Amino acid sequence: MRHPPVPTAACLLLVLCPLPGMAQSIQRQEGRAYAAAGSTLLYRESHWVQGPPEAQSRLVLYRCADGRPFARKWMTPQGSPQTPDFTLEDGRDGYQEGVRGNGTARTVYTRASAEAAPVNRTLDVPPDAVVDAGFDAAVRGHWASLRDGKAVAFQFLLPSRQRLVPLKLQRTAAVTWQGQPAQQLQMKLDAWFGFAVPAVTLVYANADQRLLQFSGTGNVRDSAGRYPQVRVEFPSGPVAASAAELATARVQPLVKTCSS
Repeated sequence: MRHPPVPTAACLLLVLCPLPGMAQSIQRQEGRAYAAAGSTLLYRESHWVQGPPEAQSRLVLYRCADGRPFARKWMTPQGSPQTPDFTLEDGRDGYQEGVRGNGTARTVYTRASAEAAPVNRTLDVPPDAVVDAGFDAAVRGHWASLRDGKAVAFQFLLPSRQRLVPLKLQRTAAVTWQGQPAQQLQMKLDAWFGFAVPAVTLVYANADQRLLQFSGTGNVRDSAGRYPQVRVEFPSGPVAASAAELATARVQPLVKTCSS
C-alpha cells in the first residue's frame, strides 16, 4: 500500500503556540510560515486558545498569504493534556484528519479528499503519548530535563500513517531569538520506520516556554500535495480576543485556492 507524503510528526505541532498560565479567557496569536530558505511568505496561521493549560481548546485558521483562510483545525481536551482530540480540514480539496474518542482507545481517521471515504483505525493511545498540540504540554512537562540537556523520548500519533511513532527531543543550544533568551531543541525519529524525514529544529522562549520558531517539514501541503520545508515564526506574544471573534473564525468559509 502506498502512503501519501508524510510531514514530520513534529510539524503537526505547528498548531503550537504555547500559552501557559491562561485562565478561561480567549487569546489569539499570529504566525507566519516562510520557505525554509529565504523570506517568501507561504501562508499565515491564526491561533485562538481558551482554557487553562491542562484543558485547552484551540482553533487554528491557516490562511493564504493574502489572509484568506484555506484550512481549519479544532482541538478539544481529551484525556491528558498531551492527548487532545482534534480535527483538521483543508478547504482546497476536502482533506481531513483527526483523532477522537474516550480513554486510551482512540479513533484516528483521514479522508484523502471531499469525494473519498474516511479511513478509520482504532489505536491505544497512552496518556504519556503526544497528539497534535499536546506537544506543548510535553515540552512544558519536561522543560527542566530539556534545559539540562537530557533527551526526552515519546510516542507521537501520526494520523497520516495511523500509528504512533517514536520521537526524541533534545536541547541543542541556548540562543537569543529576536532579543529573547531561548532554548533551541531538535526533534527526530528515534527509529527507522520505512520512511525518512529530516530533523526538526524548534526554538522555545525561556520565560514562558512559548514556541518562537519551527524549522522543518510543514504540516500544510502545497498546491502539488507535498509537505514543504518551512520556517514558521511566532514573533509576538498572545493578545486578548473576544468570544465573537472566535465564533466567527469557527464558521468562516474556507477558500478552495490561494491563487488570485
